[in-house]
Amino acid sequence: MSIEKRQKMHRGNKDEHLRSTPIKGSNQITVGSFNERLVLHLVRRYGTLTKAEATRATGLSPNAASMIFKALETDNLLLRCDPIRGRVGQPSVPMRINPAARHYLGLKIGRRSFDMVVIDFSGNVVARRQGQHDYPTLESTIDFVKSAMRPLLRSAKIYKDDISGLGVAMPWELWHWTKELGVPSDVMDEWRNVDIGAELTQVFSGPISVENDGTAACRAELVFGAHNKLEDFIYLFVGTFIGGGVVLNGGVFTGSRGNSGGFGPLRITDEPGGQRLVDHASLIVLERQLDDAKRKIVQDESSDWDALEPLLSQWISRVARSLAQAIVSSLAVIDFEAAVIDGAFPKSVRSRIIAQLCEELGRQDLQGVLRPEILEGQFGDVSRALGAAAFRIASEFMIDQNTLMRESPGIAS
Repeated sequence: MSIEKRQKMHRGNKDEHLRSTPIKGSNQITVGSFNERLVLHLVRRYGTLTKAEATRATGLSPNAASMIFKALETDNLLLRCDPIRGRVGQPSVPMRINPAARHYLGLKIGRRSFDMVVIDFSGNVVARRQGQHDYPTLESTIDFVKSAMRPLLRSAKIYKDDISGLGVAMPWELWHWTKELGVPSDVMDEWRNVDIGAELTQVFSGPISVENDGTAACRAELVFGAHNKLEDFIYLFVGTFIGGGVVLNGGVFTGSRGNSGGFGPLRITDEPGGQRLVDHASLIVLERQLDDAKRKIVQDESSDWDALEPLLSQWISRVARSLAQAIVSSLAVIDFEAAVIDGAFPKSVRSRIIAQLCEELGRQDLQGVLRPEILEGQFGDVSRALGAAAFRIASEFMIDQNTLMRESPGIAS
């Protein structure tokens, strides 16, 4: 989906949202970097922003807002849109993110596949390479990155020096779950002592970040998705094993050890086959059923899964039932506005899961909690690589209220 289409999907009145912006800027000269990040954050969130809108949203003076817009345009981070005419006074000029300002690499190291993308500053995937495997090893990972790098850059029409950072998304503790996957535990034990960021320096010399794949997918949804005006939501991604992320105060909340949103261990009752969410709402469950029927599953959004019936329908019902229980359990901890559901499957499968999930929530005991909105994720299988690439955009050009006071002591509004 293009950036323009995603912007049209944004809900609510722009002026109303801008006035309720919880983060305010400062007219003190010493906090210019923070103010510039704040303005970039709002431009990304709303698609376009005028100086007057920035003033209303941030509390900055008109002169301060004007200077910030000028600086961001000079740095090539923002572009001018056509002036808005027909109002009293001078026409206002909305500004938008300049897609060509930066490019980033994102790498997903998955239990069944590799995925590597180049994205621009707006979040458009301008090049992509994928690879399938039975299980990932360090050697196969480095080989994939080396083989994918040149064609990726050629497709994106950029040079390696144009890349501002490489983000890696991977499951924590890859050496676990080997029995469920039917892979050799001794081979996967290699990952216990691997510093993948250090290993990738032989391929890429710029900044490298590494984070949980569910957290990365959640970040993609927050930074580039249609639901980025939500302040608090849970994000559930149905991959080989289910994972996800947590958004609090408009930012991805990773927790002190980077494992927030690891929904797999949530308890599920009255469902044969296991007591955890991972035992039911994971693609490995469908994969096992298909193995018994001598059929294969392809984890992407372009495949036709109709041939997987009737096992597909049975699995979708099981996923919906278990997700409903997991969402209610999550609501008992934090009053989330919404639950965003996505996964490594076709859009039609995602829509069916959400439709049945909404029905299952109606059967749940919701006494003591408020029913959240159930929303579709926007990016499917590419979410994890896309979110990995978005790491430096979020950390360098956006505002995270969850870490604001730790990162910016002494900033006054």
